[in-house]
Amino acid sequence: MATVTSWRGITEVVTARRTEPRDVPGIIALFSPDTEDLFGRIDVTYLLELSNLALTLCNEKNEILAHAAFLDYPNWNITDQAEWEPFLHKNYPDNKCTPVNTLFVHLFVAKEEYAAGCSQEIVRSTFILLPELQYILLFIPPEERLGFSHSELDMGDVFERMLPAAGSPMERGFSLLACPRHRCHPQLYVRQARLEDYDDLMLIWTPQSETLKETYGEHVLVDLIEREGEEKQAAVCEVGGTAVGFMSLCSHVNTSLFQDCFDLGPFHGLCKPHPEDILKVPRKPSVHGDEDESTQASEKPEPVSSPSSEHVPGADAAVQKEETLAVSQTELPVGDGSSTASEGSAAPLLETDEEGDLLPVYRGASNAFLIRLFFIDEKYETRSLDFLQYAFSVFPDRDLCVMLVPHHIPELPLMQSFVRAVPVPSCTSHLGRELYVFHRAGLLTSFNVRKAVTSDLEGIKTLVETLSLSERMWDDSKIFTEARREPDGMPVQAFVAEVADQIVGVSVTRDEMDIEYIRSHYNIEDFILFHHHQQEEHGHLCHFVLNPAFHHYTKYFLKEILRLGHKSSLYYPIYPEYVEGKLQRPCAHSLTSALHAMAPVRPRRQIVYPLRELGANAPSERLSADQPKYSLNHTNRKLVLESKVCINTRIVVVGASDVGISFLETLVFWPRLKFNNLTLISIHGLPGKDPQSSKYRRFLISSHCFDDEDYAQMSLCSWVNVVVGRMTAINRRAKCVVVDKDKEVPYDYLVLCTGQSYQALAPVEAEVSGAPSQWPQRYLGTVPANHFTPNDAQDCLEAAHWLEENLDSSTGNVIVYGNTIDMYTTVEALLSLGIEGSHIHVVQAPLGCGSPCLEDEAVQGRVQEALAEAGVTLHPERVLARWERDERGHISGAEFGSAEGEALRLPCAAFFSFAYRTLDYETFKAASDACLVLDGRVVIDTKFHTNDANIRAAGPMTKFSRRYFRDDVTHSNFNSKEIGFELAASMLSLFDPTSQPSSEPPEGSDRLIPVYKMCKIQGGVLPGGYNYLHISKPGVPTSLDVAHDTCDHGTQIVTGEAARGNYFRLRFSRYHVVDSITCFAEEPFPVSNYVCLLGQHERLLNDLYYRWRAGQLTDLYSYFREPWSMAIYHDRFIDLQKELRQTLMSEQVRKTTGECILLFG
Repeated sequence: MATVTSWRGITEVVTARRTEPRDVPGIIALFSPDTEDLFGRIDVTYLLELSNLALTLCNEKNEILAHAAFLDYPNWNITDQAEWEPFLHKNYPDNKCTPVNTLFVHLFVAKEEYAAGCSQEIVRSTFILLPELQYILLFIPPEERLGFSHSELDMGDVFERMLPAAGSPMERGFSLLACPRHRCHPQLYVRQARLEDYDDLMLIWTPQSETLKETYGEHVLVDLIEREGEEKQAAVCEVGGTAVGFMSLCSHVNTSLFQDCFDLGPFHGLCKPHPEDILKVPRKPSVHGDEDESTQASEKPEPVSSPSSEHVPGADAAVQKEETLAVSQTELPVGDGSSTASEGSAAPLLETDEEGDLLPVYRGASNAFLIRLFFIDEKYETRSLDFLQYAFSVFPDRDLCVMLVPHHIPELPLMQSFVRAVPVPSCTSHLGRELYVFHRAGLLTSFNVRKAVTSDLEGIKTLVETLSLSERMWDDSKIFTEARREPDGMPVQAFVAEVADQIVGVSVTRDEMDIEYIRSHYNIEDFILFHHHQQEEHGHLCHFVLNPAFHHYTKYFLKEILRLGHKSSLYYPIYPEYVEGKLQRPCAHSLTSALHAMAPVRPRRQIVYPLRELGANAPSERLSADQPKYSLNHTNRKLVLESKVCINTRIVVVGASDVGISFLETLVFWPRLKFNNLTLISIHGLPGKDPQSSKYRRFLISSHCFDDEDYAQMSLCSWVNVVVGRMTAINRRAKCVVVDKDKEVPYDYLVLCTGQSYQALAPVEAEVSGAPSQWPQRYLGTVPANHFTPNDAQDCLEAAHWLEENLDSSTGNVIVYGNTIDMYTTVEALLSLGIEGSHIHVVQAPLGCGSPCLEDEAVQGRVQEALAEAGVTLHPERVLARWERDERGHISGAEFGSAEGEALRLPCAAFFSFAYRTLDYETFKAASDACLVLDGRVVIDTKFHTNDANIRAAGPMTKFSRRYFRDDVTHSNFNSKEIGFELAASMLSLFDPTSQPSSEPPEGSDRLIPVYKMCKIQGGVLPGGYNYLHISKPGVPTSLDVAHDTCDHGTQIVTGEAARGNYFRLRFSRYHVVDSITCFAEEPFPVSNYVCLLGQHERLLNDLYYRWRAGQLTDLYSYFREPWSMAIYHDRFIDLQKELRQTLMSEQVRKTTGECILLFG
């Protein structure tokens, strides 16, 4: 905050923030008659779309006092945006402006009385936000056109006029005003620390003392200053003779420890090159096939003159292998990172990690120094980089600066200039910190981006030769230099970044030809106003490579690509692993180190169009065509200079359930934050990675929360570390999860959402004449190999493979036991595998162990008929009494008992059990041993807290505490996707500084169970090949007889018959709102469309009651394919409803309505 004073002497406290679309009316209100004379005719909305930076000054009442918009090319269209640099140097030869250090003012408006003070504050705020910025320029018309002198401008005290070269046409044209950084927010003077600085530093140290003293000790500041020497240095930055920041440096760096814990290949292991270094070693492939190659170190030591590969998507956030990966980490006290002077490696000739991967060996001396302690006054924290020039001068023989940062520390501005080292999953050292690295070459300011020319090809080849797809990148660059377009006629552009006449980066783009498809399938309008962007302004990013020494210039590289290519937006797709190789042949994409500077774009829910019914009104084939799904990342002029807040807090999610995936999805797509340490622990890794298992997913009923297309469009593997294994223990004291009994995964926050799973049911081993009092119970012995409890697609795939390899279809019997709907879907899956119905026995467990299988009696009756028609034998109300084993330990027979005392003995070749669903035993034991409160499930409050403040839990594995007196209500009653979103929202307040509750919750609301709104869905294929769907509102399930009570539940409309395979039932509440939907049909139906019907009033459904009573409604399937219904299925229809409701509730409309009633009533 700052203060500005009007020419009347009135002082206002103002805050500078980025301009938002809602500010447009307030900005226009500030226009004066001189605004158009100074800046031309301005469309504020359009200008904001193109601005690299737009700032607004607000007072304490949130009133707009001033606004300024900055772009990276001159105003008034003085020259082409890609050519302004040579134009400026030709007409103003003494300037030092470059595209990296210069912005142009395209608009400045302010309240007249505050204009002078606001102009100074906005310019100062701009220099604070952009540390690399050195000059702000403004072209204005000559004085004779303005009608007043330039000295009379409100900005006259901030800007100074630059004189053009003699004979330049600019002598008679526009005038150029400039504001250099030193006039508003100069660079800091850095020098060696002295004891005399102690008093000044303590003024900064004290507000941060609790955190710093806890980490570094009480008197560490004096010790660090007094113990300066050749190996340890201390520096301060000063303003006006007062120290405002402190940095302690040390040349002792334990490089071997860091090499064990981080992938330091791009920085040559923090060591100097040595003839005995072993660099080229084979590595196992990671999630993306080209990822590991992209993170190999260059063989050449100089990062400016040689290619050092960059971080790529997935490399610094995604690790997924087929066996358990874990990192055992605990925090170290200060100094442990530098306690050993690593002048050389004493490692054997060739090292391997615990999985057998060969690791590079570095023999050279240390090439890094360490920042031991750093703090600075918040007013000057964006100038933190000024310390590094001095730091490298103190250690002239070191090229790298590193710092260790605790995970919970918010990202400092200094860290934004460093490269975050990628942790090595197999590290066994206890180092609970993040490592950041900065190369000496990063201080060079001659970073320049231009279009590639033929002479650059050799430099590009050298840069990318160690990366995967290097040939493709080089070929695309060559195509640009030779033909400017691909063989199919597609225009292509190649750009190079160079420093000191050496190529350090390359990027290849082409026009985005599928922009209409992108607009219709992704929410890009969350980021841009589409109608303000021309077709040719959308670009497709194919390749992006940048030397990690210049990692902090990534956003400027992207900015220059947009400017030089005359683009306003860039798009980068990530295809799922299982289709990537296929898609790379026609248009190969390299992984991009720019992913961290781009925003992932949420996919849009699609309407399933009935193309035949719509006829000429159907969408174009280009939009409705079935294309391979991908995750989309985006940046534009507005976003390119806006950095996300990086969160290094370690969040570990246990369980790839719908709740867990929804939780991760929410964090990944949160617009202002980037989570570097998201980890998922799952038995089978991320779902959706194996398309072959999808066809076997029909074994189980679907919740329709996520499918393979959703997983492809999220690409969680680009952002989330994946540990494949089972949680076996929780060490709350050490804050780590034990996986498979021997691997440790550390956490700061642990999120449990494993859900409930089918468990092997223990036979009662009792007389068949009766059932025991304690039933069902978990089987704790070794589960036979032919006993299956499928819980996900991978389990189904394994069961199907076992049946195909081991089951004799002519003699082997399959027993399906249970009383859930999964029992029926499994029978249909077995029939589809070719198993004869006569060899399938369905044994129903007693009804008391679960809710009814199906929510409709007509459907349930038809399913039982279909079982009989297929030859499947149905045995109702049976309890598993005992198994019979053969010599291999397989189940060869099963015996069941009933309440009537009748025994049932069946031979068995395979046994599917769906009778007992509860917490996995290992999960239950881990939670119990960790002393988490359990009451059959993990006990939580309404904010998902367990009895440990650092452990959250959600989903069917939980239950609410008994203090809420609602034991019948659990997360199982609600939509898992909504539960995951609310879980993420409850935690985002811990990390997002801008996150604020919309309103204060009512008093006592913490004692009430929250209300969830999204519907519950069950869908699958039932015996007879019938497609089944049931959609209902969330809440405690009711029995069929209560559901049929029309006095309580209103009306129901049914068309078709279950026996004919065209059954459709709509149930309405007493308020004529759709309460539930049941579909049972032979043909597939559009589930996503029907989900939109729930909660809608019958009048909105084209006056449904009237048509039904008039006998016009005979088939609901065809009725909901009519064109009028497409609007309801639109993903933004709910936004329209909210907007209309707000309009109707507005005071003006209510007043007008009241007048009309009085007039005509």
